[in-house]
Amino acid sequence: MKLATLKDGSRDGQLIVVSRDLKTAHVADGIAPTLQRALDDWPFMAPQLEALYEQLNAGKTTRSFDFDPARCMAPLPRAFQWADGSSYVNHVELVRKARNAEMPASFWHEPLMYQGGSDDFIGPTDDIRLGSEEWGIDFEGEVAVITDDVPMGATAGQAASHIKLLMLVNDVSLRNLIPTELAKGFGFFQSKPASSFSPVAVTPDELGSAWQDGKVHLPLRVTWNGVIVGQPNAGIDMVFSFPQLIAHLARTRNARAGSIVGSGTVSNKDSSKGYTCIAEKRCLEMIADGEAKTPFMKFGDTVRIEMLDAQGKSIFGAINQKVVQGGGKE
Repeated sequence: MKLATLKDGSRDGQLIVVSRDLKTAHVADGIAPTLQRALDDWPFMAPQLEALYEQLNAGKTTRSFDFDPARCMAPLPRAFQWADGSSYVNHVELVRKARNAEMPASFWHEPLMYQGGSDDFIGPTDDIRLGSEEWGIDFEGEVAVITDDVPMGATAGQAASHIKLLMLVNDVSLRNLIPTELAKGFGFFQSKPASSFSPVAVTPDELGSAWQDGKVHLPLRVTWNGVIVGQPNAGIDMVFSFPQLIAHLARTRNARAGSIVGSGTVSNKDSSKGYTCIAEKRCLEMIADGEAKTPFMKFGDTVRIEMLDAQGKSIFGAINQKVVQGGGKE
């Protein structure tokens, strides 16, 4: 099934069920007021939401309305946890190679992960408001999963059953703030502002055969200012699957219902597939020519992130945003 959160003036919005073709929707107020509430009691809530979903697809509901992504918040407008991995090690390898840094062998058998801010996510078509172009504004196309309660010490095999929903991500990054933050030894903070998510979160069965081994085997299409800059396959070169990422997260702690786990920047070794973040393009330029030529985003730039099924139909809807000036300046 497909779920979204409608803007209603509240912090957590109104849970709605969206049709498979993303054309119509129905409020789920008789079942659960918010997506977090549904996740808190998923075994009880999910069958009811699924029944409404089937009725909506069959055209048998009486209160359906046209689905409009512009009226949506992020599926989870705020979450108890947002942990972003880096499962496409090719991306990490390129970044390190561009600055002549050695690649630790551990990166291939233990995932990198950071804990991002989860109290304020950006809606799928809302503007990305930032204080300065000098911060090095970048997009990052990713896939993410939402879990139910994952017990501490869960193995990858056990973690797979805790994946309830999937989304797309724009993990907005401020590249020029990253070096000084990492040099302090405590990781990302100001360099990782609010992330954006697709209009719709979907259950794994909606992906059909594209969902295999805890990975999504479909291209992720990223468009910058109307030009497609990358469409790497999210299932290729993903060294750590989502179950492995979840197991890494839960090694020393419980992960509660509503935890979001990101894949990291989708990246293929085949550079002809393009890029899902500007930093990777700049790294390739550094390696080839000794100089990065592609600029970061400017105010007024747009980014669109979307995933299509084998028939060319959008699965999650599109993240479709503009970068604008807002907030204070450095």
